[in-house]
Amino acid sequence: MAWAKDEFGGAVLGDSRLTKRLIRLADDLSSNPTASIPIACGGWGETKAAYRLLDNEALDWRAMLEAHRPPTIGRMVDLERVLCLQDTTELDFTSQPGIVGLGRLSYERQHGMYLHPTLAVSESGVALGVLDAWMWARKPKSEADVPESLRWIEGYERVAELAAQVPSTRLVYVADREGDIRALLDRAAALGHPADYLVRARHDRVLAEGGKLRAQVESQSALGEVEFALPPAPGRTGRTVVQSLRMARVTLARCGSKTCEVTVILAREESPPAGDKPIEWLLLTNEAVETLDEACLRIAGYRRRWLVEIFFRILKSGCRVEALQLATVERLERALVVYLIIAWRR
Repeated sequence: MAWAKDEFGGAVLGDSRLTKRLIRLADDLSSNPTASIPIACGGWGETKAAYRLLDNEALDWRAMLEAHRPPTIGRMVDLERVLCLQDTTELDFTSQPGIVGLGRLSYERQHGMYLHPTLAVSESGVALGVLDAWMWARKPKSEADVPESLRWIEGYERVAELAAQVPSTRLVYVADREGDIRALLDRAAALGHPADYLVRARHDRVLAEGGKLRAQVESQSALGEVEFALPPAPGRTGRTVVQSLRMARVTLARCGSKTCEVTVILAREESPPAGDKPIEWLLLTNEAVETLDEACLRIAGYRRRWLVEIFFRILKSGCRVEALQLATVERLERALVVYLIIAWRR
């Protein structure tokens, strides 16, 4: 139970008994994460206490997650750089139609909810904790809803706020193509870049001096090459990848009254094996990158983004969160916070 006390012992839930109950629940579930809550709790009394905790309407899941932040910061403070990985996953509860408050997923006939966490990892790939999360269920198409793109912008803002608490550690917000949102880049600039960002580009944006982003970086001479092992994946064999690196510092055209200066790095596999699709990434960062070693550092940082995919796999397969049988979305959210921390530890 020591680990659960370390992670949740500082929870401010309005009643010390709730904190003790939360610690016990986290310990029980972590001992048997693939089991149902009754089996993991091991007895009727503990099961009843667990459901009472998850049913407590006054218990905010954000307060539960906030308790995990101080120990996470403690693991960050001695590091020079920490990568803050963000991504979104669907949680499919279609097989459980009785859960109140779920919404539509990518396919209209499915229903469930979405999870968008921020996973902190070291540059060497060691997971440090879960810094933040968005959880939501979509409303029907006929109803107005909060723009989902806000999760990326607010995600950066939370990382930027955290930067003040770890002044000796540089935080780097890392996102895939969904995070290529001009409002995010502008917001980071408006805040003065208290945290850096490293975002894979989705848009071939117009430059202030004319022309397009991709053409500008492709016109640059190659700095050199980076080599790494691409691990095997479903439908893909593992192999060695060699990418050429090109780089340019550019100013994006005005959006409203604002321009935005970024460094763009093109990492492209020039000679993939026959039949294999070349591995190519177009990355944006606010940082001034000038040398091959500095560019390779950003490539290594982006490659760590795949750790969040492993994190989701552990959450879904290792913890079986999509099998949770709870009556409402609010109860699911409280349970998911506990499983987020369990998945991080595994």
